[in-house]
Amino acid sequence: MPVRYEGKLYRALNPIFAREPLSGRGAALYGGRFNPKGAPALYLSLSVMTALREANQVGNLQPTTLVSYDAEIDTLFDCRDTAALAAEGMTADALAAPTWRDEMKAVGEAKTQSFARRLMRAGRSGLIVRSFASGSSAEDLNLVLWRWSDSLPARLALIDDENRLSR
Repeated sequence: MPVRYEGKLYRALNPIFAREPLSGRGAALYGGRFNPKGAPALYLSLSVMTALREANQVGNLQPTTLVSYDAEIDTLFDCRDTAALAAEGMTADALAAPTWRDEMKAVGEAKTQSFARRLMRAGRSGLIVRSFASGSSAEDLNLVLWRWSDSLPARLALIDDENRLSR
């Protein structure tokens, strides 16, 4: 059953992509844990600290542009629902597997990317999943979007009242 999220979301961007905070282009170019190459995605967090952990998982803290959004998303899959996961042939352990990049290189698509592709085909806008970044806990949540726009069912609006990113 689809779940709804309404509230603030956060994203810590590489400054290279800071002028395109709604594009999903970087994820499409390289693929991510929950999007195959070629599929745009926005990796967002429900808290500022989770967004920072996600963006700086390797080594030292690097330059980062932090942005926030207002969101109303009606068609999400909740990865915390173990019964729903099982119905999709997934487990919490498979979601957290650190080998997803190796799978992607070896067979072209990781299990988590295939899972995401099935959810996309089923009409889901995205998923809610715990963060797997170092130092995170079960309360640190991410929201990954494959479909978004300025209206429902997947409304996402950048908060930039002073047009800082356009300068």
